[in-house]
Amino acid sequence: MRGKTGKASSSLKAKLGFPIVFLLCVFFFLVGFFGSTLIAQVEEFSGDGRPRGRVLESNEREYYLLPAGETGDDSITTIPFQVLSWNPRALYFPNFATAEQCESIISMAEPGLRPSSLALRKGETEESTKGIRTSSGVFISASEDKTGVLDVIEEKIARATMIPRTHGEAFNILRYELDQRYNSHYDAFSSTEYGPQKSQRVASFLLYLSDVQEGGETMFPFENGLNMNGNYDFEECIGLKVKPQKGDGLLFYSLFPNGTIDPTSLHGSCPVIRGEKWVATKWIRDQEQDD
Repeated sequence: MRGKTGKASSSLKAKLGFPIVFLLCVFFFLVGFFGSTLIAQVEEFSGDGRPRGRVLESNEREYYLLPAGETGDDSITTIPFQVLSWNPRALYFPNFATAEQCESIISMAEPGLRPSSLALRKGETEESTKGIRTSSGVFISASEDKTGVLDVIEEKIARATMIPRTHGEAFNILRYELDQRYNSHYDAFSSTEYGPQKSQRVASFLLYLSDVQEGGETMFPFENGLNMNGNYDFEECIGLKVKPQKGDGLLFYSLFPNGTIDPTSLHGSCPVIRGEKWVATKWIRDQEQDD
């Protein structure tokens, strides 16, 4: 009888052994998987709560330089960016400028601020367009800046856009205070509405000089063809929104490669709800600009 009992006990252990080992393996796999996922999620956010960047390609590689032309460089330029949209073509440049550079630009602009104006269509007046753009601003060219900060930023914008800096207008430094906004509009000028143009604005680069506690987003209501049924009233803050972050840049193109205006490039500045918004705008044209 003892012999039979011993055999039964050994058989039972053998039957229980594999399921237990299997369950333990599954348990430790799940612990490892969820643990690594949690760590990855934590690492995706920086100290200020903003998501960390994910790069498509590793920068840990060697670059072999080619002989450069007379106006070329003897070094590689790396400027990280994120494609926000293809309709319109909009790109986001995190940490494009330092906090010190942003503060320097604000300091030089503040004394010269005046109420922002509008380019008027045929038949429009300042009175009839009152309330569309309520910010204050000032134009400053890089050559006027004795600190050299705008010169550095302008050169970096030229490299990011691949359009020579001679095609850029002076910086338009803008401040939006509480409730101030800019209704949706185009940066390019339709000849039928504004008359013949000597040159056209191809692209716009916005450098955010301050954080905004709430509101103040740059918005694209027609992104990917949305809201284009004729009912949009140009005041609604809808569509693709870009929250201002100090030192970050936003580039978008107003024209298609064939030179016609991209209808989805309509954009505006949402009202500031809390805080203050500072931005340096660089409009870039299809022809060189006079100094």
